[in-house]
Formats: sequence, C-alpha cells, structure tokens
Amino acid sequence: MKIQYFLLAFLLFTFVSADPPPLQDFCIPPEDPSTAVLVKGQYCKDPKLVTSDDFYSQRLRKPGNTSNALGTAITPMFVDEFPGINGAGLAMSRVDYVRGGLNPPHLHPRASELFTVIEGKIRVGFVTTNPNNTYYTKVLARGESFIFPHGLIHFQKNIGKGPAMAVAAFSSQNPGVVSVGNAVFDAHPYIDPSVLAKSFLTHDDQIKEWQLKEWIHIINFGKTN
Repeated sequence: MKIQYFLLAFLLFTFVSADPPPLQDFCIPPEDPSTAVLVKGQYCKDPKLVTSDDFYSQRLRKPGNTSNALGTAITPMFVDEFPGINGAGLAMSRVDYVRGGLNPPHLHPRASELFTVIEGKIRVGFVTTNPNNTYYTKVLARGESFIFPHGLIHFQKNIGKGPAMAVAAFSSQNPGVVSVGNAVFDAHPYIDPSVLAKSFLTHDDQIKEWQLKEWIHIINFGKTN
C-alpha cells in the first residue's frame, strides 16, 4: 500500500511539471565530464554508457534521522541526489516525524508540492500572498493528500499519537527550499538587526538573541543510494 501512495504522488506530478520539456529521451548528468556528449544542446552521459542503474534509486527507502529539536527529517530526491530525474521535470522527498515533529514554515521557489501522508496524522497549512494572507489548513490521515501552491509559505506538523511519515512530489527537478526562520535569522552574514527589528515590530536586542540561536537544518542533502 505504501508503494502505491509513492507511485500515485509521483505519477500525478508528471503531468504538471514546471520545468521545460526535454529535448531528448533522457539526459543523465555525467560524473566524468570527459565522457560527456552534446545531445541537442545539453551535455549528457554518453547514452551508450547509460545503464538501468542510472534510472534507479532507493534513497527514500529508509527513514531519516529525526534526532533534532524539531523532531523531523527530510530526505530529498532532487536532481542533485538522483541525477536520473534530470530533464523529467519532477522530484520527490520523504518526510519522517516523531510525535509532535514539525516541518517549519518554508517555501519552494520553483515548484508546487503535492503532499501525501503514508502513516500518521499530520496538520498541514499554507498562507496566500499579500494583502489577504489567507490561511488554509487541514488535518490529513493515511492516504490523504494536500497541495501547496507554487512559492507559498507552508508547514506540516505531526499531531498523531505516534511517528508519522509522508512523501512529497514537486513540479520541478530542483524545487529549492527556503526555510523562513533560517533565511531571516540565520543569514550569512546576518541581516542588520535594525532592519529585522522594525520589520517584526520588536527591538534590536530581541533580534540579536534570535540570530544567536542554533537554527536547525532538517534536510539531508547529498548523494546517497
């Protein structure tokens, strides 16, 4: 049953890709640039060297490490983690939560997201753009889905009595992630505290305190099998 939910989320987004259509059957990014060939304007792995393994990944098979203050782990399968989806116009991720785990407010600048609960009970929500800033929210159970529109701030929180797990499908092979708290208070170098203090209707000392907090990164980027 879990595999069916994975496939459903994956297949639905093949029809709403935000990326441009491919110019060839496939284009596997070459690990060794010296073996690359030019295929319709793109440098790709020589098709003669491509094997079935280039289209295969077990990256989402295992749960992520939820041992952090947010109690959540995200395992992305974007093009950098799974080169086989290059040109396919889609990506996925797995999200694991402990009881009470939170995927805090964030956005994807290059994609919409179709979020499907595999196990547990998860509250989801997003906020529309100014000036309305309308908040839409729903509690999802196993097998239920919710769409987060392109570029809007959204979140998920496990409100069930045990762990939870979900998968997300994106309309881009590289959707990008902007975590609101990290971007605002953990920028490098720091944003001028006076700018943030005025923006958030508080004082400089409060902003400086927030900037010194240990802002958590729960996304496990990087190539793995």
